[in-house]
Amino acid sequence: MNTHRISIEGTNNPSIVKFVSTEQVTKGGSYQFNNIDEAKESPISQQLFKLPFVSKVFISANFIAIEKYDIVEWSDIQNDIRELIEIYLNDGNTVVTDKAETRKVAIEVYAESTPNPMVMKFGCNKMLTPDDHEYKSAEETQNSPLAQVLFEFPFVKEVYISENYVSITKNELIEWGEINSQLRSFLKDYIQSGKTIIDSSIEKPKVEIPTTPIQDLEGVPLEIANILEEYVKPAVANDGGNIVFQSYDEATQDVYVILQGACSGCPSSTITLKNGIETMLKQMLPNKVNNVIAVNG
Repeated sequence: MNTHRISIEGTNNPSIVKFVSTEQVTKGGSYQFNNIDEAKESPISQQLFKLPFVSKVFISANFIAIEKYDIVEWSDIQNDIRELIEIYLNDGNTVVTDKAETRKVAIEVYAESTPNPMVMKFGCNKMLTPDDHEYKSAEETQNSPLAQVLFEFPFVKEVYISENYVSITKNELIEWGEINSQLRSFLKDYIQSGKTIIDSSIEKPKVEIPTTPIQDLEGVPLEIANILEEYVKPAVANDGGNIVFQSYDEATQDVYVILQGACSGCPSSTITLKNGIETMLKQMLPNKVNNVIAVNG
């Protein structure tokens, strides 16, 4: 008999927390439930939706991720949820039924251009992952079967997978008009078939620039991170990118951020940083911010 031990992991989205098990919680595939009616084939999701702060439930091979409403803070509830899930799993209760495993969801994938001419955003009507995953090379893709296959296309240079979209960076030898439909059809078929997108049981090689989870920040760094989350991230996500708070130098009042996806290497990213994000932070946090600097470009 498996013994599930649940750990709590934050994500780049402060509204979403992952409850990760030491054992598999499903036989494979991933599932998203947006309300209790959609969760008829997932008894644990039905229980979770009875909690008034639960907005969405996302279940994958070895974790259950929950998106909450802003009426509570994770620090007040996450340990109780961890205990609830751990007891539920160790009692041998069903996570998803066989009907849920075989049910087909109509998948739509659409392509959107981004400010970076080398990057195309492929949006989806299904949640792909609660985390953000960036792959600069095929060697980094051990935990993502989807990214592994995408790098088999000779024109794919980088892959960025977020909640409900995939941003793909191409090389300069081909135009988007020649490959756009091919990639969109491939992604639709891949997601529709229920294949694994991110295998969270496999640890991704540590090539990323280290960051501090927003739950562990305080003072000015927390204020900066919250502003980026609320005002900046939604805008850059629309363009197929992401921005992550990296650090704050109290002596120089410099803010260091990481650009991902379409934002990384984008010709307009410097203008966006200086004229947009830096100006906003200076206005909202007077006398606390001097410069905003991208540590990766």
